[in-house]
Amino acid sequence: MYPIKRASRSEFIPVRHLTYHVRIWGEARPGVPPLVMVHGWMDVAASYQFVVDALSDAFAQGRQIIAPDWRGYGQTALPGTDNYWFPDYLADLDTLLDHYAPEQPVDLVGHSMGGNVVMLYAGVRPQRIRRLINLEGFGMPATRPSQAPGRLAKWMDDLKALHRGELDLKAYDDAAGVARRLMKTNPRLGQDRAEWLAREWAAPRVQPDGTTKWQIQGDPAHKIINAQLYRVDEVLEIYRRITAPTLAVEATDDSLGQWWQGKYTLDEYHERLKAVPDCRIAVVQDAGHMLQHDQPEALAALIEEFLAG
Repeated sequence: MYPIKRASRSEFIPVRHLTYHVRIWGEARPGVPPLVMVHGWMDVAASYQFVVDALSDAFAQGRQIIAPDWRGYGQTALPGTDNYWFPDYLADLDTLLDHYAPEQPVDLVGHSMGGNVVMLYAGVRPQRIRRLINLEGFGMPATRPSQAPGRLAKWMDDLKALHRGELDLKAYDDAAGVARRLMKTNPRLGQDRAEWLAREWAAPRVQPDGTTKWQIQGDPAHKIINAQLYRVDEVLEIYRRITAPTLAVEATDDSLGQWWQGKYTLDEYHERLKAVPDCRIAVVQDAGHMLQHDQPEALAALIEEFLAG
């Protein structure tokens, strides 16, 4: 199994009536901004372990690294709701920063869904961010007002499907089954890393029939479509208020092209990034969407270089 170079510790803190699990590497240092790293959809904070291990000793020993499990993921509590609203992630992050860095800006990294969160947060709370790194947080295709009735109908249909048990996450006989699933989804993920990540990404759960199987540590309610349309004009207004130098990191595999089949493209995403006052793009070679798993060394080097300014 993958040998951890830098072990983390777990902290559990109150965040908006929830108990949040936060993974911590290192100790806080006066005057040194912490590095906060937030994960994506159906992922967990441990996803950053390989990148943390790939950081140089000088960097890793010089600052604290903080990575929370979002609400409804990993070891963070479920909110007791049957669907999730994107603004909650921003409010949760705001409270987390109040706890860990109340008096100084932070360096903030987000992957995928987490990348979308940090881009919005940095425009809403620009004074709280020193430097910003977005890892494949592309946003969503533009929507039209005429889509609103269908979107709300789909949202209600999804809620009914959830309560009928039709959106439950797949269960696996053992952690090895989870590792095989991870490698099938991402062929670049080696077995040693997959076996380690499987035990963080999933956990044993007692099933209705009394057996114990391994399930992803994610609430099935995350599968429900957002009831609100994605309004690009609003997003761009938020982007324009980002004051932190921003690095948008992409993998050479075109995830947008795979997901949206021309409905939303990298060119459109790059056009949106022009709204960010100080933004540059970097590309990680030989990597897919989970670039923190595929090329952690290359990503760690990009992070260190950018944060050094």
